[in-house]
Amino acid sequence: MLRRFVQVGARQLSRSQSSTAVAERWDLFAGVLVERLPVVSKSLSPLEKQFQDMLWRVEYEGSLKSDHELKHEREIVQADLIKQGKVQVDLEDSGSKQTAQDLKDAYVEELKKFQLGSRTTPDDKANRTSSTDRCLEETLYLLIQQKLGQQEHLVLPQGKREEGESMRQTAERVLREKCGQDLQVLFYGNAPVGYHKYKYPSNQRTESVGAKVFFYRASLRSGQVAEKVAKFEWLPKDELNGKLTNAAYAESISKFLL
Repeated sequence: MLRRFVQVGARQLSRSQSSTAVAERWDLFAGVLVERLPVVSKSLSPLEKQFQDMLWRVEYEGSLKSDHELKHEREIVQADLIKQGKVQVDLEDSGSKQTAQDLKDAYVEELKKFQLGSRTTPDDKANRTSSTDRCLEETLYLLIQQKLGQQEHLVLPQGKREEGESMRQTAERVLREKCGQDLQVLFYGNAPVGYHKYKYPSNQRTESVGAKVFFYRASLRSGQVAEKVAKFEWLPKDELNGKLTNAAYAESISKFLL
């Protein structure tokens, strides 16, 4: 009698553990944080500009004279000696010789023609968020519109892992499928940089309770997102939270943003 009771209890425990295992199964996803790195250095703040001017002044005061400056000083001394009649002038040689002052005048004229490029592009003025030719001082991050459940959301490109794939291979495949072949990126490594999990709605938990997303980081090399993507945006860090509607998802991403 006792043995039968133990066997029944063991079968019930086994069924309970089996059902729990099924209920706690999670789908594995790979997401990709694609970043367009800054194109130009950041503009200096007033304090940084003041500090830079001080460093240049210190460097100028403590630096040795260049060959050009020494040559210019020698030519000034020689010109004074010529005026005093202490040195004879070779007229043939002096006509073809380019002095340090001549070089300096040429450099000054060339500098007047030089103009700094604008840090603001036409896409900045038009607020064209689908372009990477904007916010040149900032890092831009790619968000694309994907259907999660019954709704469309702006998220990092992500997709479900297939049998036999490593998570890195999934990330590479997902990026090709979601953004097209033209987008060329460099993945930083084989290990994910971030993680997020969420549960499916109760009526959609047929085989899995939810999804676990492992994020990989990559930098844009060239190309653009394919035209087939309905909506995508390249956004700086301070604009991401306004586009990521899920607070938990936004918090998970913020942990690995630079």
